[in-house]
Amino acid sequence: MLKKLGITTDPVADLLTRIRNTSRKRAPSVRLPYSKLKEKIARLLEEEGYLGPVKKEIDLSRVAHLQIGLRYHDDKPLIQGLKRVSKPGRRIYASARQLPWVLSGHGLAIVSTSRGLMTDQEARKRKLGGEVLFFVW
Repeated sequence: MLKKLGITTDPVADLLTRIRNTSRKRAPSVRLPYSKLKEKIARLLEEEGYLGPVKKEIDLSRVAHLQIGLRYHDDKPLIQGLKRVSKPGRRIYASARQLPWVLSGHGLAIVSTSRGLMTDQEARKRKLGGEVLFFVW
C-alpha cells in the first residue's frame, strides 16, 4: 500500500538503490522525489567526487524533485558499491574512535552527527561520532 502511494519507509535506502540501479544502466542521471536529507547526501557525494551535478527541480504541479548526475570513468560507474549500514529497524552508532574504515580508507562512510552529515574522515577530524548511515566505494 505504501509503495503504491509513493511513500517509502527508508528514504536513504531508496536513494542508494536508485543510484545503484541507474548507474548499472549507464544512464547519465537519476530523478527522484525531493527531501532535504536526500539533497544533503547527494551534495556530500558530489563534493567527494562520486556524483555529478545535483539540482532541485520543481515541476508545473509544484512537486519538487532531485536531479542527480552520475559520473563514469572508462564507461564504468565511479560508484562501485553502496551499502546501507544503519536501518530503521536497527540503528548503528559509533564514536569518533569507533568509526569504520571503508576499504582501508579508499571508500567513505557517511555519518549523521550532531553537526550535520559528514564523511567519516571529517567526523574523526572533528572528534564527532554519530549514526553511520552507509558506505560508498
